[in-house]
Amino acid sequence: MGYLVVKQFNVEECVMPDAVDRILAQWQAERPDLDASPMGIVGRIKRVGRLLEHGLGEYFGEHDLQSWEFDILATLRRSGPPYQLTAGALVASSMITSGAMTNRIDRLSARGLVTRRVDPGNRRSVLIALTDEGRELIDRAVTGHVANEDRLLAGLSAAQRDQLADLLRTLALHLGDKAPAER
Repeated sequence: MGYLVVKQFNVEECVMPDAVDRILAQWQAERPDLDASPMGIVGRIKRVGRLLEHGLGEYFGEHDLQSWEFDILATLRRSGPPYQLTAGALVASSMITSGAMTNRIDRLSARGLVTRRVDPGNRRSVLIALTDEGRELIDRAVTGHVANEDRLLAGLSAAQRDQLADLLRTLALHLGDKAPAER
């Protein structure tokens, strides 16, 4: 396989072409009038997303967790004592519907990882709280999760990680991503 010369961080470097380079070369051959470079960026983001999900899923499986379970438990854990949020706050911190969240909370509750109770301060609201078992599970899992993410990103230097984080934040904000409101 040949090498492709690309400009990266203002330094000429040789890198191996990836699957997206092949797709872009095909478009260049078939439609030289078309600037397909946006396909390269979006295609790589999608491919990297799938590869990361696979790497995360393998780790979560070792802890008898699904990715969505980790996300909900971690959201509750990082909310601080008493490790509870309203169902609405959990929905706002995710990209799923309230119906899907209800189903997920039901499943976590059946496993004994969260409890659900009416909010005494607002009887129309439901509070979701970590159980002791849920807190112990997320505390065990999160340390290894961070190490796993570090392993998955090992191909990037610290400076490249910072630059990528900045670029992805800029793109996410441009596409309409917003931080959830404080609870």
